[in-house]
Amino acid sequence: SAYIHIPFCKSLCYYCACNKIITHNTERAAEYLEWLKHEISIQGKLFDDSRRMTQLHLGGGTPTYLSNAQLADLMAALDAAFHFAPPEAREFSLEVDPRTVTPDQIHELHDLGFNRLSFGVQDFDTNVQEAVNRVQSEAQVVELVEAARDAGFQSISVDLIYGLPLQTVASFDTTLAKIIALQPDRIATYSYAHLPELFKSQRLIRPEDMPPPERKLELLELTIQRLTDAGYVYIGMDHFALPEDELSLARENRTLQRNFQGYSTHADCDLIGLGITAIGKVGDTYSQNVKETAQYQHRLESGRLPVMRGYRLNDDDRLRRDVINALMCHGRIEFDDIEARHAVTFRETFADALVHLEAMQRDELLAIHADAIEVLPA
Repeated sequence: SAYIHIPFCKSLCYYCACNKIITHNTERAAEYLEWLKHEISIQGKLFDDSRRMTQLHLGGGTPTYLSNAQLADLMAALDAAFHFAPPEAREFSLEVDPRTVTPDQIHELHDLGFNRLSFGVQDFDTNVQEAVNRVQSEAQVVELVEAARDAGFQSISVDLIYGLPLQTVASFDTTLAKIIALQPDRIATYSYAHLPELFKSQRLIRPEDMPPPERKLELLELTIQRLTDAGYVYIGMDHFALPEDELSLARENRTLQRNFQGYSTHADCDLIGLGITAIGKVGDTYSQNVKETAQYQHRLESGRLPVMRGYRLNDDDRLRRDVINALMCHGRIEFDDIEARHAVTFRETFADALVHLEAMQRDELLAIHADAIEVLPA
């Protein structure tokens, strides 16, 4: 599995907390691509040739800032270094800014080997779009979703954000209705975190336009109600999927997993992070690349991987990771499962945590059984 960070954008979305470079100078992206290919070459030599890449995700920034010719160049470098699995075994996805592509380009992306697309919609309301400097029409999105279906993409996902400036329950209800009408395979609804002291671009949002905390809860409640009423399965956290989607089937079969790329049926793969700020996971180790392009280039020029920091999990980390994943993926922790995998007595190891959870049990947010903890429907 690989995550590739393409940091470039042509315009600034005020809400964005991602690592990004705002520029119209496409030469910067061309230069970055060359260094990215160099990193791919170095990383590829560290993995056995018999292994195949089954999962790939391009995020940003705006991956479609790169031309399709540049994306083809990138895909060729990845295939040469990591050896793509057969098409039927791949989960190759790409984040798409609807303002940056045409229907013809969508078809070309499928021809390049991508079989999943994620469209960044955020909100259809014009007032909200103008408040965050990301204006795109509903017609644009509809046209691209239809093109993706016509091209044969295996899965189409739409990203929304609740808690944006000027959002109301009524306006977001309208957006949800339009998204439901599109019937994407998956819908991600992210909670906006307004932290202007950390992210300069968020200071461009007027404080008086921000919805109060209680409205965010109303928006979340509305989202869950509308999407489940429309037949979507609540996968967990911020994700919904149609009943026949493989995420829904994996949740039902208790094989659902989650990694840095979100919910997946392939999260047990080693994850290679490529590009600035990218995070990788190999075995029980995590690593993150440097944040600045100058540092990135300097490390690669000297023949070194551009890793900024790393961490190796200990036994307690692995235990808590499995507990968290059980909650996030299945909404339930089976004590005997955790005990068998980690040689612990659950109630003894988590005695303090169980005491703190009693308040949530009284509020009917969860149930503590003799042999399990279960998250209850809100």
